[in-house]
Amino acid sequence: MSNIGQFLGEDHRHCDEYFLVAERAVAAHDWDTARQSLHDFRHAIERHLAMEEQVLFIAYEAFAGAAGPSQVMRREHEQMRGLFSDLTRALERRVGAEFLSLSETLLVLMRQHNMKEEQILYPLCDRLLVPERDDLIARMRRIQVQSTLDPV
Repeated sequence: MSNIGQFLGEDHRHCDEYFLVAERAVAAHDWDTARQSLHDFRHAIERHLAMEEQVLFIAYEAFAGAAGPSQVMRREHEQMRGLFSDLTRALERRVGAEFLSLSETLLVLMRQHNMKEEQILYPLCDRLLVPERDDLIARMRRIQVQSTLDPV
């Protein structure tokens, strides 16, 4: 099985693909594709955030304490969730310029966030949580996201 960094890093890229399709569709005023792609992105990213928040961060915090990188990541997750909702509202109103401006902000935040996770937190977890690694990855794979997303 892969390590935590590989598993979650690949998932970052999977989520990014949906986001890129949504951005391109909005730029082309293809609202149906944009709506579907944003929905797919939000589902994928909420699943990713749930894997981290419900499994990885809890395991990390049990080992290293609650203060530190996992708390920073949780705060950034909340910032991203706010932008997800803003993007959804802009798409509902078909205001492409607003959507693309918000998406640029989100993209910068996600790139910085993912870099911190992939270069700091995930390698740290891979070192600290070796005995639990395979179980943690298996538990993250089983995470399902409820359909509580804003309607698109």
